[in-house]
Amino acid sequence: MATFTYSARTATGDLHSGELQAKTRDEVTAHLRRQRMIPVKIEQKRGLQLPRLGTGVGTREIVIFTRQFATMINSGLPLVQSLDILAKQSENQKLRRVIEDVLYEVASGQTLADALRQHEDVFPALYTNMVAAGEAGGILDTILLRLAVFLEKAESLRRKIKGAMVYPAVIFTVMIGAIVILLMFVIPTFQNLFASVNVALPAPTQFVIFLSELLQRRWWVFLLAIIMFVIAVRQYYRTSNGELVLDRLLLESPIIGPLQRKTAIARFTRTLGTLVASGVSILDGLEITAKTAGNRVLHDAVMASRASIAGGETISDPLRKSGVFPPMVVSMINVGEQTGGLDERLTKIADFYDDEVDAAVAALLSAMEPLMIVLLGVVVGGMLISMYLPIFAPMNAIK
Repeated sequence: MATFTYSARTATGDLHSGELQAKTRDEVTAHLRRQRMIPVKIEQKRGLQLPRLGTGVGTREIVIFTRQFATMINSGLPLVQSLDILAKQSENQKLRRVIEDVLYEVASGQTLADALRQHEDVFPALYTNMVAAGEAGGILDTILLRLAVFLEKAESLRRKIKGAMVYPAVIFTVMIGAIVILLMFVIPTFQNLFASVNVALPAPTQFVIFLSELLQRRWWVFLLAIIMFVIAVRQYYRTSNGELVLDRLLLESPIIGPLQRKTAIARFTRTLGTLVASGVSILDGLEITAKTAGNRVLHDAVMASRASIAGGETISDPLRKSGVFPPMVVSMINVGEQTGGLDERLTKIADFYDDEVDAAVAALLSAMEPLMIVLLGVVVGGMLISMYLPIFAPMNAIK
């Protein structure tokens, strides 16, 4: 159960605020409507939380479930029978329990989309809204196949980004390990040597010895400082202003920024294009897409577009003003709006930016590899050189 804060208007127009414990936002909305109140704003209350370890159901398992489900529906099997078969053959215990719960709810008279919404940790809003559109339009099998393709492409994009981060992470870990070993075991040997001959130490050498002594005597201070820094950044990111500032810095960073921007555009266009093509309304599609954007700057730009189109204007103008989207993307979206082929244009943009992400990942690895090696050499080499300076100084004096 999560705690949600809400504000809602009563039948007389008065604004009422409060807190409510529920599993999902949909439950809060349903509760407020039963109380004859109109929800204005619903937010999950956040505190100091431990990171989630995952749902226990991987994307690949959801893709397989979705493809098999689509095949059964297309073959004419009833919905309940299809779910029963899928539950029995599922090897993932968590997914099996979820499918059994969905089967029970559907057999009790609920729609498939409503039953899936009760398990938003496994089936996100994008999934359930597309299923609802498929049920309403009588094309559930087509929508499920489209969902499977979308999830596969999204997972492929995620793996590309994750793969691009592996090499820098390994080099950074090696660098930290080398620094710790030098400070803990190598530098003290030099320190004892210098103390025995009573040689004058240059400033760089004194600084490295100071770090070595500090790490040996107060290692827990370093560990505590790292933990406190991570917690502070996480807590700051949980604030509205902190999320906006950090996400904007990420987009504007010289190395990660271009990859982050292209990834965000690929995700946005693929998600919105899939939703629009599946019959989800453009307003609902933009809201869902904003939630899955993965970046606050992009989220705000998409929500501005939603407000714009709700006011009778176009999607493209707010996207252009945001500065996140390149002119080519905005122009193609504008053409799609005018010609009625928005979903096709968005899919073409997504395909183009999938290739751009591949190129950006390759460029990132090409740039990061020498950069990390140079950084490793400068830090470790600089420490070693600083320890040899007292030895070189007498030799220079003899010359």
